[in-house]
Amino acid sequence: MRGLDTTLLPNRAPRVLWFLFCFLWSAAAVSQAPSSDQPKPAPPAASDKSPAADQQDNQENQLNDEGVFVFKKDVDEVMLHATVIDDHQHIITNLDKGAFTVYEDGKPQNIISFHHVDIPVAMGILIDNSGSMREKRAKVNQAALNLVRSSNPKDEVFVVNFNDEQYLDQDFTNNLLKLKEALDKIDARGGTALYDAVVASAEHLKQNGRLEKKVLFVVTDGEDNASSETLERAVKQLQQENSPTIYAIGILGDEEHPRRAKKALEILCERTGGIAFFPKTLDEVDAISRTIANDIRNQYAIGYKPTTPKGAGGFRQVRVDAKAKGHGKLMVRTKSGYYAGAQTASTGTK
Repeated sequence: MRGLDTTLLPNRAPRVLWFLFCFLWSAAAVSQAPSSDQPKPAPPAASDKSPAADQQDNQENQLNDEGVFVFKKDVDEVMLHATVIDDHQHIITNLDKGAFTVYEDGKPQNIISFHHVDIPVAMGILIDNSGSMREKRAKVNQAALNLVRSSNPKDEVFVVNFNDEQYLDQDFTNNLLKLKEALDKIDARGGTALYDAVVASAEHLKQNGRLEKKVLFVVTDGEDNASSETLERAVKQLQQENSPTIYAIGILGDEEHPRRAKKALEILCERTGGIAFFPKTLDEVDAISRTIANDIRNQYAIGYKPTTPKGAGGFRQVRVDAKAKGHGKLMVRTKSGYYAGAQTASTGTK
């Protein structure tokens, strides 16, 4: 390798200054010269995001100040919460909007909003506190707490204990300790005013629940024998707009009239889009409560604007069908109908 030619520079300092000058001059020339290898700035793209990212942004835009997902619902929109199961009773969670068809009074409706996200719910836990429940309350209470543990951590939950009357022993909270204290208020005596408790709790949800999605979880061991409400009036109350979905566990055992008690729970649940369970033993209650939590967290929210304006009033029958490639026969569970724009009074909690 050849060394530097020092004959052109009389001494070291001038040589250094000369070299520095040449280096700076060359660098400036290179930076100003055009280069075919230099990338040109790309024009701004309309969107570099994937559909999934766009959907995530859409969901984030619907978070309130507390980070809770809320629905931006049109005043004339009807919102349905639907669970889809296949012929093996497995919950199907991968359907898109195009898989669904909504019918109101037999006429297809235009779906204007669609979500499949795990959103928090406003939930009432209603536990039978009649005399026959005394020996069952420990396992029932544990199942109720495990339902909350398995649910969305931002759920807002209240507890009603009922016998001849209903008592709001804990208002909306997600504090497990407070919920446990309310469930432990066992005063097992008297009869079963189930319908009164359900109607009053539904009204409490409607008037005080901050979240759009609403659920009642009911555990009882017998037939209603103390309500001022009838089953028919209770069902009508539960089919008002913005009313809750009901899930029930009937621990009927050797109940004197198990068929009537079972039928009443099935009607309350089916008309509102929920489901009733009838365990053979008390030990099954805990697993059922977790199943209910999973059902609630995997529902589709489907909104439509009815072709018959809500202002026309009246009862509207609702049906939702789902079809998708790769799936056999699908069943959609949602409320069976609603009274458009109707509001009625109900029993209050104490």
